[in-house]
This record gives sequence, structure tokens and C-alpha cells, in this order.
Amino acid sequence: MATHHDSLIAIMVLVSAADNDIADQELKKMADVVRSWPVFNTFDIETLPETARRIATALEGEDGLEVLFGDMQSALSSQLCETGYALACEMAAADGVLTDEEMQVLELVRHRLNIDRLIAAGIERGARARYAVA
Repeated sequence: MATHHDSLIAIMVLVSAADNDIADQELKKMADVVRSWPVFNTFDIETLPETARRIATALEGEDGLEVLFGDMQSALSSQLCETGYALACEMAAADGVLTDEEMQVLELVRHRLNIDRLIAAGIERGARARYAVA
């Protein structure tokens, strides 16, 4: 059974891999998030690379995406589902370019985590504002 940490990291890996390339900026952002977001206070940052590799391998397996979302739905409360969607938006915005594939994954995550459209719009706007440049 996946933990809430595993599920949240899985969301970040899923969004980062959406365009078939996990950019260095996305890897750095993932580590920064794990170090700074309160939801990860009890997570051992040293295990992040292995956790991310394990999740990426699971995604490649048969029904990997379905298993991943099943684990997420079991491990995440409704509040942590919103946190998960916020993480998805952070990862999508991290490299400064939102690809069509990332937008599709964001929509999939939003639907599978049952995030209300209005709440999702607020989360998306917050991420967009954080990464805006002059």
C-alpha cells in the first residue's frame, strides 16, 4: 500500500514525465518541494531518488497508471488530493513551458483526484503567478 508521501511524489513524477523528458529543473523542483512543503516534514529526503525510480518503473508496467491512481485514491484524503493537484501544477510550471502533454496529465490528475473545477482554477492560477516573469 502506498503512503501519502509515495502518492504525492508519484504525482510529481507523472507530471514531470508527461513530455517524455524529466528536465533538470523539474528534478530540482521536486527535491525543493520535498524539502520545503510541510506535507513532507516526516519524509526522508535521502529516499527521494529511489522512491521516484520505483514509481517511474511502476508506471511503465501493465496497468501502471491505473494502479498508481488506485493507490493515490486510497492514500490521499480530500485535502491531500488538493495538495496533490497543487504539486502537479508546480511541476508543470517548473520548467517554464506547459506542454500539451502536461496539460492532458493535469486534467487527468484533476479528474482522478476529484478536484472541483473552481478549486483547480485557483490552484492553477497560483502556480502561474509564482512562475511569471517580467
